[in-house]
Amino acid sequence: MTTDATPAFPAIDPRRTALLAMDFQNGIVPIVPESDALIERVKGAIDDVRAAGGTIGYVRVAFTEDDWSAVPETNKVFSAVAAAKRLHHEDAATQIDARIAPEDGDIVVRKIRVGSVSTTDLHEQLRDRGIDTLILSGISTGGVVLSTLIDTADRDYRVFVLSDGVADPHPEVHRVLVNEVFPSRAHLIDTTQLSELLNAA
Repeated sequence: MTTDATPAFPAIDPRRTALLAMDFQNGIVPIVPESDALIERVKGAIDDVRAAGGTIGYVRVAFTEDDWSAVPETNKVFSAVAAAKRLHHEDAATQIDARIAPEDGDIVVRKIRVGSVSTTDLHEQLRDRGIDTLILSGISTGGVVLSTLIDTADRDYRVFVLSDGVADPHPEVHRVLVNEVFPSRAHLIDTTQLSELLNAA
């Protein structure tokens, strides 16, 4: 049964859909307000997509020694990360929050830049599974979510952003992106609307 608001959104075929949980790792989750509530909402969304037969993908940012060595000085963000030897792939800070831990059969990729696609094989893994629809959740709205949204929209995925499954340490950045920028490239839904769309499938 759909609500009056649901018909505004395209139908979701769970078999061709992946929910991406991006940068929900121990060293990043605490930087946003009300992070415990955020994790609970994302956990509920993950459970809903799993139950409907969809795919769950996890993205984390983490570096090996070789990755640090290969970061050029021209990269404003990651040259500083490399110089400080931060976010080593074995550090606790780079591990996915245990409350939403991956399960067998999930996609898990490790990235070394802001977006989820440019330094991973995520696109290839999604295409191999016949995925054409993405649901984005992550920290931060102005970082991995923005970058991944632009990249995947350009690759012709149908993209949804979970408005209550993304967060940013800067509330105004979050507000402007969700309200003014994202709607031109993605469908904005919350976790309740996601559940309704999955139940209607």
